[in-house]
Amino acid sequence: MHHNLTATPSAKEFDRPDLYINRELSWVEFNRRVFGEAQDSRHPLLERVKFLSIFDSNLDEFIMIRLAGLKDQLAAHVISLSPDGLTAEEQLATVRELLAPLIQEVHYYWLNDLIPLLAEKHIHILNYEQLNEAQRGAMLSYFEREIFPVLTPLAVDPGHPFPHISNRSLNLAVAITDPSLGKLFARVKVPPTLPRLVPVPVLSENAQTVAFVWIEQIIAAHLSMLFPGFDVWESYSFRVLRDADIELQEDEASDLLESIEQGIRERRFGSVVDLAVNPSMPPHIRSLLIDELEITENDLTVIDGHLGLTDLLELYRLERPDLKDPPFTPRQPAALRKEQNLFTAIREHDILMHHPYDSFNSVVDFIRAAAHDPQVLAIKQTLYRVGTNSPVVDMLLEAVENGKQVAVLVELKARFDEENNIEWARELERVGVHVVYGLVGLKTHAKAAMVVRKEEDGLRCYVHLGTGNYNATTARIYEDLCLFTCRPDIGADVTDLFNLLTGYSRQHSYRKLLVAPIGLRRCISERIEREMRSQQEHGNGRLIFKMNALVDPEIIHLLYRASQAGVSIDLIVRGMCCLRPGIPGVSDNIRVTGQVGRFLEHSRIFYFGNNGNEEIYLGSADMMQRNLDNRVEALFPIEDPVLREVIRDRVLQPYLADTVNTHELLSDGTYVRVRPAPGEPLFDCQAWFITHPLIEPGPDVDGLGISALPSRS
Repeated sequence: MHHNLTATPSAKEFDRPDLYINRELSWVEFNRRVFGEAQDSRHPLLERVKFLSIFDSNLDEFIMIRLAGLKDQLAAHVISLSPDGLTAEEQLATVRELLAPLIQEVHYYWLNDLIPLLAEKHIHILNYEQLNEAQRGAMLSYFEREIFPVLTPLAVDPGHPFPHISNRSLNLAVAITDPSLGKLFARVKVPPTLPRLVPVPVLSENAQTVAFVWIEQIIAAHLSMLFPGFDVWESYSFRVLRDADIELQEDEASDLLESIEQGIRERRFGSVVDLAVNPSMPPHIRSLLIDELEITENDLTVIDGHLGLTDLLELYRLERPDLKDPPFTPRQPAALRKEQNLFTAIREHDILMHHPYDSFNSVVDFIRAAAHDPQVLAIKQTLYRVGTNSPVVDMLLEAVENGKQVAVLVELKARFDEENNIEWARELERVGVHVVYGLVGLKTHAKAAMVVRKEEDGLRCYVHLGTGNYNATTARIYEDLCLFTCRPDIGADVTDLFNLLTGYSRQHSYRKLLVAPIGLRRCISERIEREMRSQQEHGNGRLIFKMNALVDPEIIHLLYRASQAGVSIDLIVRGMCCLRPGIPGVSDNIRVTGQVGRFLEHSRIFYFGNNGNEEIYLGSADMMQRNLDNRVEALFPIEDPVLREVIRDRVLQPYLADTVNTHELLSDGTYVRVRPAPGEPLFDCQAWFITHPLIEPGPDVDGLGISALPSRS
């Protein structure tokens, strides 16, 4: 169905709830795919356990942020509907309805599939009842030595108010029966500082044999030591999740650092969003908790199994390389390998890197070279999620010692990294770095570093722009792209961007960068419309977008219009996607796929066919309202024609050809695994990236080059 572009359909045409997938339900489907990886026997066993832990950690965050947000809307009587036509109340009910069986399925899978598989590999996850006498003796002495001193039993009665239950904490509800006092209730918090899975001594011929028991079961078995003189009657685990979204009244905040520290403290006291209990907990204890936590039955999750599976990540630390993905050594790109000056290499040509396949050390080396180069005058950088023990920050500290001017934007509002970022901000300020905390009302999400160097012909700007954070730890598991360049236009734009972030600036136009909230939305929209014209005039409209999320209604409208105009559209979306592909007459030219695999897909790539004069932008912006309107984002162009070809043929093409990690979104909102055509071999793009460098021909496994990629029919 091809529309005449002159008669632009009004947005009204797309204001139909049936054209949108609900954002929260789309997220649930994403996490279901993460669980799918835990079920996939092609992954080594401990990797499957890791995926189960990631599923649970994702779920916690979703409940603490998204469900909490829906509950807030409900409490505030917000009447606006989601694009798919649901009220907050309907969304909450639908999400909970979908989550309940999924959560139970995950726990069932852990108990009935993964625990037996681990046992076959000599890793035994035991319940306390299964321990023999010698093992129980060992657990008693561990309890007395390590656990008992840090436990605080808190009684609940008229003289002792119900204690505060902190966010994400695991607790025991203890019921005590006393002949004179009747039924008493106490709460014992499981210490979060101790391992959840406690090693149990085992006698075995096999040196690899290990066994673990759950810490809460050890505590439950020794409760009489906490309540001497009482017959401890019974105990039941429960776990609480609270609203963790920090609300900032930034306009009124005189000091952002202080108000965020205040927010972090308040996060522990956010209202309760979810209470998880086991089915064995009797109704009277359940109702006591519901009343005291000020929630309703709707906020209760009943789980037949161990609460809080995020802690399973502890098993991943076992030294069992046979049960993990084979390690690989990230490459040093050829352009940076020669024993030459890094700045000389960047002057020769732009350098593109693909992490984790290319080593993040090159980024650290760039800052290190700048810190020690006598000709470097200044370094400016944005820091969003730095992590702990950051080599990048260490290099910035060295740069200050060496007399460089260093300016850093530390984004304090990076959710769940606030404390870390506050520590770094203070550390950097102490040594004399100019630290700014971003713009009022906007998060700074752009990833940029700039080095100003004095050279024979004047000052030159060397720039690093990326799709990911300056975090050496996550760079080993997150897939991201980055560019080193010293193109004057880009350098000038990045200079303007830093002036916007650190000073007072009303910069409204950039030469090369697409910057939010100033012009990014407009620039993306114009380029989508240009593809419609290309399609109309030349029949070759083409869009390929790779991102983490597609939620923004306006961008979705435009993509629907482009599909109606006949533009061929591939969307590679890892997480939430609210666009429905394959609707006749609306989105039949749109295919949506996404990868969940060994590495977390994190790069954002925007490819525009532009009638043969291709344009490619990379950056950190997803197609979400928050990225387009409420954040400082920067998409940067790939100007080098060789690198554009590399991204098209050696990055996007492998993603579109993958038949191992990829799921395709159907128009009903469900996903199916993509499988190779009959007779075609499986193609794993992530494994392919490990063996095929971006630029020089890699050591081709079978002597075939890039042309050997399976074609996407």
